Amino acid sequence: MDPLHNLIKHLPQSPNVLGKDRYVNTVVLVPLVMLDNEYHLLFEKRNADIRQGSEICFPGGKYDPTQDKGFQDTAVRETIEEIGIARNKITIKGQLDTIVAAMGITVDSFLAVLTIKSPDELRINKAEVETVFTLPLSYFKKTTAEEYQVQLEIQPSFIDENGKEIVLFPTKALGLPERYHHSWGHKQYGVLVYKTHKGVIWGLTAQIIHEISRWITE
Repeated sequence: MDPLHNLIKHLPQSPNVLGKDRYVNTVVLVPLVMLDNEYHLLFEKRNADIRQGSEICFPGGKYDPTQDKGFQDTAVRETIEEIGIARNKITIKGQLDTIVAAMGITVDSFLAVLTIKSPDELRINKAEVETVFTLPLSYFKKTTAEEYQVQLEIQPSFIDENGKEIVLFPTKALGLPERYHHSWGHKQYGVLVYKTHKGVIWGLTAQIIHEISRWITE
């Protein structure tokens, strides 16, 4: 077979994230609830005793190929597990663009409407979720996120707790230029923050909010 023909045959129908299977693939549901004739975003505050405890986020978790046929299934499954809502009360409206985060994860987000009259109807999983709350979409349309910077470095090696150097990427042995023998990159990475009366919403959750808030019309 002509190599060029074979290459073209394997081009994706829709461009995605190259090497996505090398990242930790996570998924979130972005839940909308109609309250007082206005759409609100529903958030959860994570249980203090789990990873990223006490942080505010959307329902979600890691894609599990043994349980999920696709990322949308992950979003729905995790939402049901975390906030105790019935499957027939979740209506997926569409998918946002994939986020490729600096810490080596991807985030696929699905916008959904929850058919509930109040968050009090939910039976949250207290092992994972401390509480849930809502904020109106209009709040984020009117509120500008603050932006801060963190500095990112690529470390080809590190010193462990015993003082031993652990080489992850043998730049010297590979004969790479000397500038790669030590940390490099040193790039600044923007972190968005919303300060609300319910708490600080930041990071990837704030990035998703910032994106959808641009689509909201008055």
